[in-house]
Amino acid sequence: RGTIIFTGATASLRGAAGFGAFASAKHGLRALAQSLAREVGPQGIHVAHVVIDAMVDTEWIRKTFLPLKKDRKEDDITRPASIAAHYFAIHNQPRDAWTFESDLRPWCEKW
Repeated sequence: RGTIIFTGATASLRGAAGFGAFASAKHGLRALAQSLAREVGPQGIHVAHVVIDAMVDTEWIRKTFLPLKKDRKEDDITRPASIAAHYFAIHNQPRDAWTFESDLRPWCEKW
């Protein structure tokens, strides 16, 4: 028994101009997660893929991107603790109701 969670991005599901290398890597990671889920799931290992469709609140994001955002909203970037809580919830799912894939984004993200 156990849990393996892969962290994906919007690019896991669709490519965008200028992001070919990133999209191909994230598509590949998603395929790996799917294959591994089918391989080890029957052994009781829960494999999940989480798409993070958000900026994550890190020092680098705060220095690099937030100064450029003029129209900031409350809770418009995702906190690491919020992601961790979601991962923990996946880990604690009952074996008869496992999630393979989920998306995380702040309330104001356009998708």
